[in-house]
Amino acid sequence: MVTRQAFDAELQELETKVLAMASIVEGMVADAVEALWRNDMQRAEQVIRRDDEVDQIDIEIESMCLRLIALQQPMGSDLRTIGTIMKMITDIERIGDYAVDIAKAARKLRDEPPVEQLVDIPRLANAARRMLLESIEAYVRRDLQQVLHVCQQDDEVDAIYRRIRMQLQEIMRAHPEKVTAASWLLLVAHYLERIADHATNIAERVWFMETGRLEQLAKKHKSGTLEEAFAEAAQHAAEQRNDEISTNDLSV
Repeated sequence: MVTRQAFDAELQELETKVLAMASIVEGMVADAVEALWRNDMQRAEQVIRRDDEVDQIDIEIESMCLRLIALQQPMGSDLRTIGTIMKMITDIERIGDYAVDIAKAARKLRDEPPVEQLVDIPRLANAARRMLLESIEAYVRRDLQQVLHVCQQDDEVDAIYRRIRMQLQEIMRAHPEKVTAASWLLLVAHYLERIADHATNIAERVWFMETGRLEQLAKKHKSGTLEEAFAEAAQHAAEQRNDEISTNDLSV
């Protein structure tokens, strides 16, 4: 029992580090878009500097995960949890990289003629940030319904992204002097769309952690089979948890 308690404490420490990393990265995304919106170069530079902090936390979490696997040899849901954390931090770190890319785009746009209210980029940024926050919340709460909600939002993000592309293409055709600025904004929109994709990846990993099934839930949503997958997976997860109760006590 003491060993199990120690293992649980280390898992709790891991989770705390993951949440801290996710919080930093979400703030980086918010600040990068704010820097773009307000032409705030000081804020943009702060985002760029925080990338090193995120990279360091990523290394620390990965090292902790590998040490737990090597020393504790976890099985079943414990192993899935650690594996999920290792995949999550890869996605979170990549989101941080995209925040840096947006901040660097803000620097490039500093002296360019403004584009009409940055089209729908703030709305796209809000949607991507919401998906990231909800995917992390789904992990904390082990909430499959929340996972579904994240994956369902991918369609909204894709629709906003397509609209932004069309808007920017029209601006470039009508205003040649704004081609450079519009091109950078097109990249920013792409970065935000990719952030949403990484949030979906995190949600799908939470699904795997709880059900033992690695599925492309966003695609299932598009095909209309997501609710069916949820009902089946929820039943499977309940049965699996019952089977693993005694195994977990003996495996650590």
